Amino acid sequence: MQFPQNLKDKLDNRSEKNAFRKLPSPNLLVDFASNDYLGFSKSKKIFDETHQFLVENNKFQNGATGSRLLTGNHNLYTTTELFIANFHQSETALIYNSGYDANIGFFSSVPQKNDFILFDELSHASIRDGISMSNAKSYKFQHNNFEDLVRLIHFCKKDKDSENTNVYVVTESVFSMDGDTPNLAELVATCEKYNCYLIVDEAHALGVLGNSGEGLAQELDLQDKIFARIITFGKALGCHGAAILGSKDLKDYLINFSRSFIYSTGLSPHSVATIFMAYQYLEKNNGEVQQLKTIIQIFNQQKTILSLKPLFVRSKSAIQSAIIPGNEKVKLIAKKIQENGFDVKAILSPTVPKGQERLRFCLHSYNSEEEIIGVLNLLNELKM
Repeated sequence: MQFPQNLKDKLDNRSEKNAFRKLPSPNLLVDFASNDYLGFSKSKKIFDETHQFLVENNKFQNGATGSRLLTGNHNLYTTTELFIANFHQSETALIYNSGYDANIGFFSSVPQKNDFILFDELSHASIRDGISMSNAKSYKFQHNNFEDLVRLIHFCKKDKDSENTNVYVVTESVFSMDGDTPNLAELVATCEKYNCYLIVDEAHALGVLGNSGEGLAQELDLQDKIFARIITFGKALGCHGAAILGSKDLKDYLINFSRSFIYSTGLSPHSVATIFMAYQYLEKNNGEVQQLKTIIQIFNQQKTILSLKPLFVRSKSAIQSAIIPGNEKVKLIAKKIQENGFDVKAILSPTVPKGQERLRFCLHSYNSEEEIIGVLNLLNELKM
C-alpha cells in the first residue's frame, strides 16, 4: 500500500532540516546519555530482591490481566502506593503506567472548562499534550519568570466570575532539557498569595535532589503546599511507571475521571514489585545519591577550570546542557565525541527551539572523575 504523500513530504522536510530521527543501536560507550542517574536499572541487588519478593509473596503472574478498575488492581499496588506516599510525605500516591500517562491523565481531567492553566514555556511535551486535551484555557509564562506569571494570573482573574475559576500553575523541579530549577519557594508563595493550585513535575528530581533523593519539594520542605506532584520511575529509579502525589480527594477524582488511568491495563506484578524494591533501596541506602551529588560538583568545577561555563545552561542537577546552535554543527560534535568513546547525545530543533540546539550531558553516580575530565577536555577541543 502506498504511503500517504503528505506524510512522506513531512519526513522529507525533516531530513532536509537535518532533524530526522532514528532509533539508536545499543553501544558500550561511557554513559553520559541515559536517565539512569543512580545506576538502579543495572542493579543486580534490586533485580534479585524483586524476584525474591515475588516468590515469597507467591506472585507467579506475568501480567495485570486488565485495568485497575476491573481485574488489574493486584495487592502489590496498595503496598507500593502506601510506601511511596510515606516516602514523599504525601497523603496518597496513585501509580500510572508512565510519566506521559500521568501528565496526560492529570491535565486532561482536573482543570475544567472555566479554569485556566498557566505553564512554564519549557514544560515537557507530556504536560503540553495533556493541556491540549483539557477544556480549560491555557497560557505559557516565560521560563522561571514569576513576574510574567503574576501578569497572567491577573489576566485570568479579571473577570467578575473569577471566584468560580480555578487557576492551575505548572512547573518542573528540574527541566529536562536545561537541567535548571525554579525558585520553588517563591513560586509556592506566589500561588498562595493568588490562591492558585500548583503542580510540580519532579521526574528529573527524584533520586537526585534531597538527602535521600526525595525531590526538590521535600528538600525545601514545601510538599504540603503543592496541590500535586508528578514523579516518574523510569529515570533515577531505573524501572518503569509513575505516580501522582496528592490528597485523598485528588486520588479519588483521578480514579473516577482520568482516562489514561481508567482505560489502561495495569502494570504487571513484576513491574510494581520493582518499583517497590527500588524505593526501599533508595530509602535505606543514600550512598548513590550522595555520590551523584559529588559527580555533579566535579562536573561543574571542571567546567570552570576549562572556561566552559559560558557554553552551558546554569545547572546543579544531573542534566548539563552545552548550547551549540545549529543541527548540523551539534550533530557533528556529538558524533566526534562518540567516536572517542563517550555517549553524549545531540538535542536538535524542533525538540528545542531553533538556535538552542545542544549537547546534553546526563551525569550518573557511576561516572568517574577521569571520565568527566576526558569528555570535557574533548568538548573544549571540538567546540570551535
